[in-house]
Amino acid sequence: MMKITKTIIDKMNYNKTGNRQDIRWDDDLANFGVRIYPSGKKSFVLSYRVAGRKHIMVLGQFGVITLQQARSKAREERCRIEIDGSDPLKERSKMRNARLVSSLCSSYLTDYARPHKKSWKDDERRINKRIIPSWGNLPIIAITRDDITQLHTAIGKDHPYEANRVVELLAKMFSLAQDWGYVDVNVINPAHSIKAFKEIKRDRWVTHEELPALAKAIDKEKNIYARSAVWLYMLTGMRKKELLRAKWTDINWKQRELCIPDTKNGLKHYIPLTSQALEVLSSIPKVKDNPYIIIGLKPSSHLVNIDKPWQRIRKSAGLEDIRLHDLRRTVGSWLAQSGSSLHLIGRVLGHVDAKSTQVYAHFAQDHIRGALEDHGNKLMAVAKENPSMVIAIN
Repeated sequence: MMKITKTIIDKMNYNKTGNRQDIRWDDDLANFGVRIYPSGKKSFVLSYRVAGRKHIMVLGQFGVITLQQARSKAREERCRIEIDGSDPLKERSKMRNARLVSSLCSSYLTDYARPHKKSWKDDERRINKRIIPSWGNLPIIAITRDDITQLHTAIGKDHPYEANRVVELLAKMFSLAQDWGYVDVNVINPAHSIKAFKEIKRDRWVTHEELPALAKAIDKEKNIYARSAVWLYMLTGMRKKELLRAKWTDINWKQRELCIPDTKNGLKHYIPLTSQALEVLSSIPKVKDNPYIIIGLKPSSHLVNIDKPWQRIRKSAGLEDIRLHDLRRTVGSWLAQSGSSLHLIGRVLGHVDAKSTQVYAHFAQDHIRGALEDHGNKLMAVAKENPSMVIAIN
């Protein structure tokens, strides 16, 4: 036994016995020592007991970590063993054999997202851009709440909405990891209860004053399929992908409706076609052997990306802050302003959750005010027939 110092370690003779247990123990820190290998390599070790069994744990190689770092690490491990009763070697083995985050990502996309989510490509993009580069080669069980909080904060500096979606995605992935047996069911989901960035719902639509300029810009667009698509968005309130994927066979000309067989919420949705929508549809050229209404450049395909035509249109109209999805919001807004009920608006837009339609409630204030105005006029008219009921208004 001796008090181990760097000078003593440097002078330690090579182990020529071939015995891996040639350990020189320290008399200053109990159960801490230096193992000398036949190759001459030296490593710091810690001896400990768990459940009556003796174990020797390598803390690090001499030269890679310092004596001071090794002593500090030995004290930390001893505290964990004595306080928690944990076995650090067993935890290391579990970590080595644990599934990696990249494996969970692959399983999530294959077994959950693609079969069950219409928006699985958004998940795939976030996984490839945000999650794999950060933790792809790490074990799932190594990811901590602090790791996710730091990622959330980093993304949220410029993209708070995206940061919240990434945390929601991670929470679902870790929940599925428990269901699939990738991690112990008793492990706390590290993505749960992370405070989200405040999100302000977008409240932009095309106003009555803006519509003439937008209509003129739409009609100037040379691509008839893109031009027709934008008008149909404005007239029907359809979602972008649902319109682009619509086929001629989805139209019932007699019933004047278009059927979306598979919507975002997984339900079949029938959209009434107004005379204006039917006029636009009738003007769209059909292409032989292409079943789609809004055709793309490739044979038998639909238009996939309408962003470039839309950029031209909104720039020409001087409405560059209007997004394509705002046209769908315009339908709900105008219906609400005309006095349509939220239930009716929800039916038009294909909302399953009433909360999705509630955003249009404030547009109905003028309609409500008008109803109360009529009520007040009737009330005062009756009151004047009986002067004793009239209340003086100063």
